[in-house]
Amino acid sequence: MRNLIFFFTVFLLSLSLSAQIPAGYYNNAQGKKGQQLREALGQIIRNGHVALSYSDLWTAFKSTDVKGTDTVWDIYSDVPGGTPPYHFVYSVDTARCGSYQKEGDCYNREHSFPKSWFNNGSPMYTDLFHIYPTDGYVNGRRSNHPYGEVSNPSWTSQNGSKLGPCSFPGYSGTVFEPIDEYKGDLARSYFYMLTRYYDRISSWNSDMLSGDDFSSWARAMLLKWAEQDPVSQKEINRNDSIYKLQGNRNPFIDHPEYVWKIWDYVDFGTNPVTSVAPGNYYKYNIKLTGPDTSDFRTRLITSPSWLSLDSIAPATYRLYSPAPVSQTGDYQISIMAINAHDTAMQNYTLSVRQGAVQQIFSETFDNCPLSDWTIYSISSNKDWQCDDSYHVAAMNNYGADAAAQDWLITPAI
Repeated sequence: MRNLIFFFTVFLLSLSLSAQIPAGYYNNAQGKKGQQLREALGQIIRNGHVALSYSDLWTAFKSTDVKGTDTVWDIYSDVPGGTPPYHFVYSVDTARCGSYQKEGDCYNREHSFPKSWFNNGSPMYTDLFHIYPTDGYVNGRRSNHPYGEVSNPSWTSQNGSKLGPCSFPGYSGTVFEPIDEYKGDLARSYFYMLTRYYDRISSWNSDMLSGDDFSSWARAMLLKWAEQDPVSQKEINRNDSIYKLQGNRNPFIDHPEYVWKIWDYVDFGTNPVTSVAPGNYYKYNIKLTGPDTSDFRTRLITSPSWLSLDSIAPATYRLYSPAPVSQTGDYQISIMAINAHDTAMQNYTLSVRQGAVQQIFSETFDNCPLSDWTIYSISSNKDWQCDDSYHVAAMNNYGADAAAQDWLITPAI
């Protein structure tokens, strides 16, 4: 499924151009990353969402999941490029489950994100973006097990879907593995669910979830699936059809790059030091932030020749002058941070002037990094805490019977 990056980019662009995205639909998501982007997209796809009834799904499938003229596109029995072992026909009412004893008996409504995980709640229960028509027997074998990867299956369907212990690092429970050609489809269904319902996830129950987000193993696996199985024309057509019926879209089909900007982005977590007096050393400690810092890198794009960039710790770099700064003037600095899927830029002007006050330490408290600080308590036992709403560190001594004398001491400067 892999190809040259250039071909992959052009291919995705051509698919995006064929999608029927309303003008301005994603305007409020522009320029955002991480949780901000997730919440912005959640608001966009929440607006206009008209919940269907459960019985409406049978009719909806005839436009969202039709293969050929009258054939059900069942991802649990389909064999892309080959001949499926069986197929279902929409016009045959008895093809709907119903009871089943084996594969090929009938098809039903598969909640790819199992309904027991969200306690059968609405509108999740009828949200077409995670509900597919699938063989009833295979659906039953899948049950409410998480998706995963299986190397030693206890059961295999006729199209190669597997049930068994998970072999993906980080999880060993029983999982269901769809065939490779539909792993990206299902990953993007899951990205949709955690975006459309981001404010409800913390009350749901699944080994694929942790708090209001994915568990670490599920995140890593679904990102892998999304990359290895890029957006197909089937998904684009399904997205357009659901939009006509349900009034919202899956943003990760329209803009596959949003996946990385939420779940595998890189960004700057520090503000630059912008001035230094001649004859002083210049130093700016750069911290990068993101869900996974293991492959972060930086490089200087624009800078004066007397500046150097060094790595000093994981996701931490130092931009400094190896000798005292002597040249006065204003210098343009551009720093690029990258990981496997995202790029961030920090551009600023460094002023070297007489009388400039050198900023030797800066802390925004955006990420509450108090672990490197020292708390020194004289007359209370209250703890300092970081308030990520107001980006301050504070110590609450309310209700104490003595005045507090507590110090919050910066890391070594």
